[in-house]
Amino acid sequence: MSNDFDAGNGRRRVLIVEDEPRLRAMLVRALQDMEFTASAVGSAEEGLRRLEQEESDIVLTDLNLPGMGGLELCRVVRERWPGRQLIILTGYGDLDAAKQAIRMDVADFLTKPCSLSDLEASLDRAVRRRMHQIMPRAIDLSIMQDDDAAIPDDSSVPQTLRELEREHILEALRRHDGNRAAAAWELGISERTLYYRIKEYQRQGHLVP
Repeated sequence: MSNDFDAGNGRRRVLIVEDEPRLRAMLVRALQDMEFTASAVGSAEEGLRRLEQEESDIVLTDLNLPGMGGLELCRVVRERWPGRQLIILTGYGDLDAAKQAIRMDVADFLTKPCSLSDLEASLDRAVRRRMHQIMPRAIDLSIMQDDDAAIPDDSSVPQTLRELEREHILEALRRHDGNRAAAAWELGISERTLYYRIKEYQRQGHLVP
């Protein structure tokens, strides 16, 4: 399980890198309302120092920053913390920058001003990408640690990533006797995201603990 998960309140950590103080404060409040743990800094250099001190799942960065720019920050994060998800927020519709961002496999590229719904959708996409990185390893570890676990035959192996996600979430819920908070903590997602998944599975006719 990733050690960057905020076990204290079951939330994902987001580092905001934005040099405009009012927007920085607004983003912190918005992310907290979306059930993320948010911290914020005013420059890329300060962002790198913060990442060395405390781990974050997602880095939300402005493109145009004093000193080191947002794209350069993303390059350094990709080299040093390859598992971190990146979202770029900029006031400039720069096509070349967007192409560079895509090559660095950023989760999203948002143009200011963006709506809170667009921001939330981008964060949800980043969380899913991060979760997909963690899940296969967690499943492998659970099989290795269970002496009675049989190696599944081909018929029982999930055929798609969505099925893999569903099986992993339902198994976590079973292990915790349906306790949503405990399952979300183990999975590394917010309770809000888990709630949405549960509703989806119930609509599909799956039995949810």
